[in-house]
Amino acid sequence: MITQIDTYIVDIPTIRPHKLSMTSMAVQSMVIIRITDDEGRQGIGEGTTIGGLAYGPESPESIKTNIDTYFAPYLVGKTVDSPRLLMQHMNSAFRGNAIAKSAVQTALLDLQGKQLGVPISTLLGGACHSHLPCLWVLASGDIDKDIYEAKKMIDEGRHNIFKVKIGSRALQDDIVHVATIKEALGASVSIRVDVNQAWSEAQASYGMAALQEAGIDLVEQPTAAKDFASLVRLADKFTIGVLADESIADSADCFALAAQGFSGSVALKIGKAGGLFGALDVAAVCSAAGIGLYGGTLLEGSIGTTAALHAWSTLPVIEASTEMFGPLLQRDDIVKKPLNYHHYGVEIPSTPGLGLELDEDKLREYARKV
Repeated sequence: MITQIDTYIVDIPTIRPHKLSMTSMAVQSMVIIRITDDEGRQGIGEGTTIGGLAYGPESPESIKTNIDTYFAPYLVGKTVDSPRLLMQHMNSAFRGNAIAKSAVQTALLDLQGKQLGVPISTLLGGACHSHLPCLWVLASGDIDKDIYEAKKMIDEGRHNIFKVKIGSRALQDDIVHVATIKEALGASVSIRVDVNQAWSEAQASYGMAALQEAGIDLVEQPTAAKDFASLVRLADKFTIGVLADESIADSADCFALAAQGFSGSVALKIGKAGGLFGALDVAAVCSAAGIGLYGGTLLEGSIGTTAALHAWSTLPVIEASTEMFGPLLQRDDIVKKPLNYHHYGVEIPSTPGLGLELDEDKLREYARKV
């Protein structure tokens, strides 16, 4: 039975500024939730977004407030025999707040996994993978810095797929930036771009033609999130891949996009989908519709990233790779044993629950004083 729920806002500086089309961030703020049962076992979860309210409708402050005010009083006294049923009841009682719900769901599954002595992947049906490929995002905004960073990652055996954040500058400048990086890294290295909705369809048509010519493999969310028709037309028009990200929050969004004939890929994100269950529901719709899968991130730290990895590990095929690099963007960590990144990917923990243990000293150091 759940006896106590605690939440913390944790602020950890990033290793460098991370630039997107809508914001730039030098600190990642995460909401950490800890659920304790009547035998003293604890489950942990994480709710993280990008740049406060710059990216979406939830902020670290709103996530913490809504967990403390609404979710925690509802959950105390309940058992974690069925996290799915608890989440079903919460979805009926409380509207929206997908990231906050994702944090709660992760903590419930972590606690249940510890109670049963199995990893979260087992609770989700069982892992198909123990190691998944992981790309790195080049988002310094400086060509030379991006090339140096990428070559260092390749030499270390850490990443050989890269995504370049564009959309904040003039279209032609972005094209030159990306094409220069691709030329410097060579044909054996996969390069993608993320536009974060910054282009009109006309700009996307021009930009994608030039990027396709430069050997770029994929363009993520070139146009506005709810402009499904443009994504469909662009995916049909070019051989370069199109990835829908902000367009898709849940399985209903995915079904609507698939119904219009989308032939690209979809970014799975546990935060957008309200948790692991919702993200896997999106994956099921994609698989049925012949849409490719991509393991996405909201730049979560180790807790949120590991939760997502447990979910992605249960998918037989992830056609467009994953970007579960969030912990590597942060200067420090609040878990005792960080994830193991090697061989151009990341290892999925196999111990009970998430397979993580909080570092209480680090938690106290980085927790916001409220």
